[in-house]
Amino acid sequence: MPFSTLGLSPHIQRSLRKSGYTLPTPVQEKVIPLVLSHHDVMARAQTGSGKSASFVLPILELWSGRVGEGKAKIKALVLTPTRELTLQVAEAFETFGEFLPRKPKVVSIIGGESIGDQLYAIQQGCDILVATSGRLLDVVKKKQMNLSHLEFFVLDEADKMLDLGFSEELELILQELPAQRQNLLFSATYPPKMVAIASKITQNPVEVTFESEEPTVESIVQRVIEVNNENRGPLLRHLLNTEKWEQVLVFMANKRAADNIAAKFKKYGFSAESFHGDLLQEERNYTLKQFKTKKIRILFATDIAARGLDINDITCVVNFDLPRSPADYIHRIGRTGRAGKSGVAVSFISHEEKDHFALIEKRSKIKLDREQIEGFELTGTAPVKERGPEPVKGKGKSKKDKLREQAAQNNGKRV
Repeated sequence: MPFSTLGLSPHIQRSLRKSGYTLPTPVQEKVIPLVLSHHDVMARAQTGSGKSASFVLPILELWSGRVGEGKAKIKALVLTPTRELTLQVAEAFETFGEFLPRKPKVVSIIGGESIGDQLYAIQQGCDILVATSGRLLDVVKKKQMNLSHLEFFVLDEADKMLDLGFSEELELILQELPAQRQNLLFSATYPPKMVAIASKITQNPVEVTFESEEPTVESIVQRVIEVNNENRGPLLRHLLNTEKWEQVLVFMANKRAADNIAAKFKKYGFSAESFHGDLLQEERNYTLKQFKTKKIRILFATDIAARGLDINDITCVVNFDLPRSPADYIHRIGRTGRAGKSGVAVSFISHEEKDHFALIEKRSKIKLDREQIEGFELTGTAPVKERGPEPVKGKGKSKKDKLREQAAQNNGKRV
């Protein structure tokens, strides 16, 4: 089914052709007509499935059909969990709105940049606002922004926003929005908190689920390599020299580890940089641009890069450190094998990580063969887990005894 059958104007279809899009993805094919029919939508689909375009395109279509004269007013608000995703969504609105009779004025507001400049851009006229929730609240507190004309409210990657403690911020944001609006919620998973959030935003959404996309992993070769922790760096250098991986995204456990290993690899002559939340926004933007244009071959990143990176040419994803949750494993490896291309995902596991990776396999419904690379074989044995002494029945203090002791101590302090 081509885009021309989905009810989009020739202007938007022209922008799609210019960007090289010919056929909609399954989520776009389902969601775009629902949004154009003014339904609230709650969609579950994996990252990399084309969710952004599934709301960007119909919002532009509806907005352009009823845009009025005079100064632009904020008609659409999109919230995302990361600065990078915010900038990418804003760019999508501008790209797909390029040939509309009136181009939308799109403003992105994120941390790490001047709030004064962002406020000025809004006050000059804004049709579509894309924001991270924390910075949006900073702007709202200034009381220099009018959201009363809002017609579309979108939560993108809503489950990730929950992980970042979004619930309280959402309550404050909803207080600023008009009750009558079209609500669109997109998420890769539906944890119980998600259902609670959805009920606050809308009562009768059309639910759209794409179970078949759960393994975005069909075009990805997944490998598990057993290696001692101290040999992970040398093994990665060996693989980079022997495998034909052009663009490699390596996930690290924390910011310091990402910085340290990037510095080491640069000493060994590799084109590498680190990417994490402590970098200035200009540094983050510059590093991503360098990686996208292949001036950097290896990007050592924290989970900030697990979602919101729209880079189609990542050849390989390496889990140098395993993710904490099985869901994050799917998001991480989904950074490769995008846009119809194949990819490779490699996970390093030592004795200590074997149980955790088995859990990832169980939750992700996969089973992978273990391999070892000559010269980097896993040695030693799994450390024995020490168990603490068994509690002796009747020997522990009761709750009443503990309360009496506490009362006695307090009385003693008063004397």
